[in-house]
Amino acid sequence: MDFSVRSQQPELLDRPDITAADTALNLQELECINRMLGGHAVTLDGFRTLAAGSMEITVAEVGCGGGDNLLAIQQKADPERLSLHCIGIDLNADCIRFAQKVNWKKLPEFLTGDYRLIRFSERPDILFASLFCHHFTDTELIDMFRWMRTQSRSGFFINDLHRHPVAWYSIRLLTALFSRSYLVKNDAPLSVLRGFKKKELKRLLEKAGIVRYTIQWKWAFRWLVIVPA
Repeated sequence: MDFSVRSQQPELLDRPDITAADTALNLQELECINRMLGGHAVTLDGFRTLAAGSMEITVAEVGCGGGDNLLAIQQKADPERLSLHCIGIDLNADCIRFAQKVNWKKLPEFLTGDYRLIRFSERPDILFASLFCHHFTDTELIDMFRWMRTQSRSGFFINDLHRHPVAWYSIRLLTALFSRSYLVKNDAPLSVLRGFKKKELKRLLEKAGIVRYTIQWKWAFRWLVIVPA
């Protein structure tokens, strides 16, 4: 297994012929993985850093999937101190339908479509992506980082995977033992192989013209990249 470079093998979830039922099971298990292995905690760290001192925030997630990251933010926000509006964006209509079904009472705004074609009535204060960036090529990511910087008023953050042998072997074992989703069993280990080394993230950010940023390693084998406006 070669961990020295990012894998270019596409994930099954990115195929157009995946059924809605299979997508829903995948999203249910991803929510569990995010909750149990610290993914939500990383998202909350990024949000709190960029939202510090604000009384009113609009936050939008690119590649929101089932909306569990946005829900984690909303559940931790104090409504007496912060007026919060959440927007979920995903190209996959089945993901958006699942998110609306599960979370529509708490997260009413979801948008279906290519993030690059989304036209906000007002730019969100914070944009973020969680377990989304590793789906893209380096060239696509440079364009994405530029878009997120220009479309956010307070900045953006990225929560994604550290490509590491321990991460790969661990998630491969855990999903083999506990997952019922063929998508998760295939894509979770592959996601690690499509993940990043710190020097790769720095190079991508700098190629996007971004010079002010922080990159923090987080448990379990996650990177938190914060780019203030």
